[in-house]
Amino acid sequence: AGQEKRGMPTGLYVVHPLSGGKLPVWVANYVLMSYGEGAVMAVPAHDQRDFEFATKHKLPVKQVIRHGVSVTAEKDGWNAKDYEYYEFDPHSWKEWYADEQEGVCVNSGKYNDLTYQAAVDAIAADLEKKGLGKKRVQYRLRDWGISRQRYWGCPIPIIHCEKCGDVAVPDDQLPVVLPENLVPDGTGNPLNKTPAFYQCQCPKCGTKARRETDTMDTFVDSSWYYMRYACPDQKAAMVDERVNYWLQVDQYIGGIEHAILHLLYSRFWTKVMRDIDLVKIDEPFTKLLTQGMVLNEIFLRKSANGRVIYYNPAEVEIAVDENGIRTGARLKSDGKPVESAGMGTMSKSKNNGVDPQTLIEEYGADTARLFVMFASPPEQTLEWSDAGVEGASRFLRRLWLFAAGRGKAATDLVSVRPFTPVKDWSSQPLPVRQFRRAIHLALKQATFDYERMQFNTVVSACMKMLNTLESGIEEPGTANANAESQAIAEGLGILLRVLYPVTPHITQALWKELGYDARHGELLDAPWPVVDEAALEQEEIELVLQVNGKLRGNMRIPRDCARETIEKMAVSHPIVQKYLSGQPVKKVVIVPGRLVNVVV
Repeated sequence: AGQEKRGMPTGLYVVHPLSGGKLPVWVANYVLMSYGEGAVMAVPAHDQRDFEFATKHKLPVKQVIRHGVSVTAEKDGWNAKDYEYYEFDPHSWKEWYADEQEGVCVNSGKYNDLTYQAAVDAIAADLEKKGLGKKRVQYRLRDWGISRQRYWGCPIPIIHCEKCGDVAVPDDQLPVVLPENLVPDGTGNPLNKTPAFYQCQCPKCGTKARRETDTMDTFVDSSWYYMRYACPDQKAAMVDERVNYWLQVDQYIGGIEHAILHLLYSRFWTKVMRDIDLVKIDEPFTKLLTQGMVLNEIFLRKSANGRVIYYNPAEVEIAVDENGIRTGARLKSDGKPVESAGMGTMSKSKNNGVDPQTLIEEYGADTARLFVMFASPPEQTLEWSDAGVEGASRFLRRLWLFAAGRGKAATDLVSVRPFTPVKDWSSQPLPVRQFRRAIHLALKQATFDYERMQFNTVVSACMKMLNTLESGIEEPGTANANAESQAIAEGLGILLRVLYPVTPHITQALWKELGYDARHGELLDAPWPVVDEAALEQEEIELVLQVNGKLRGNMRIPRDCARETIEKMAVSHPIVQKYLSGQPVKKVVIVPGRLVNVVV
């Protein structure tokens, strides 16, 4: 798609099967020989590659799909008679190159004004009447060649006999086991050079025969291995009735390359096993999460002979000027410059991976886990950032110091000593209720985001909880010290449980150190915290203040405030009075829970 669109005319013409018009035949470098019959009809007004090819070679570009309002033929350099190209403005074309399924046909004769599906059906019907074609389902799953000429992979249980042909290995001789002392040396499949493996007898006639040395594609194993988890001790069959209890798999997580091949093959293999009565399910997985790739910067040098050598980012030092602006990069070992090839997927070939062990030794495993979870949603790409890793480490240090009573707003209220139970939180002072509301709002967000696997916002909710804990309870009263202590202890206990799946080590250590285990049991077995819906209710709400529809400020009112009271409070508010300038108020418009607009 990104290459230069080159081609040349053949001098040949073909007849359009429906309009009867003559179309020139060109050879182009971007059309796949394997697609269809190797010849395709170009639609330059509605295909990016065809459009680039047509504009380069000054070929006609005809709009056949219209989106939204009608586009005049004369606009933007189009010849009204035949839509020939001349000095065409591609920006207006972009409106035409929208989703074809949302438009209608134009300049298409009898098909004008038909929507996408209606046009497809009508054209297909006309082609079928003319005996030129018919609709059919095009399956994306290609024929699967499972045989591989290599050493690794599951052996194919076939024996080749000159008399009997291809004979299946009898059940009592299964499984066929690969020898374990072979080392691939790059000269071909070592099984072909191992007589002890391939020399055998035909199970039918007993004469000398040759065992198959090809092995199965490893996708074969990975397309059904998860079923074995349901019955790992089954020795006599692939699976047993336990698969019908445990399957389907609840959650499938994999990279995009798995969604293309492995997912399709797994579905195919499951249906095969269903058809031969090994399983009762039709589909292997209930839900799919396609995880994003991890990106890191790529550094390299090109030698005189054209060879490219890649260097790990940890081996490279970034040079900056006096303003902190990056000016280049050099190798730490020799101080010589290296090139940056930008961000790319972490891979061995580009030598831009990060060693987890190095991270664990410097920051701990929890920091690495927290950064990966927080950096981006799981289905999106993640750009590796050393600064981001340090930020994750700082957050965990803040948590530890707070729990130890040495952090920001240091307090000894976090000790989980026995308290007199608070039976009615609604009777506690407003600062206590506001504190609990912030904690339970974050808990509600985190619980919701865990269910939809948005782990980055789970971590965000945990950060909000820690901020709330560090800020403490405003204007605490000594007469309510027990309630204040309980609120803080409750908040920290919620934070540790919510953060536990992300950073299990530090949360477990704090859970035990602070004595939560004595009240709730081990953290692994502790119940998930329940949102106190009553704590989420607001006693005050904030309304936007407008004068003649223009934003002027805001004001806080009691949640159950009467309409007449809201009007009086709004009109008498100092901000509104400033903009009234003594003018009489005509009316007051109230949008409940949102705004008040004073009209003069």
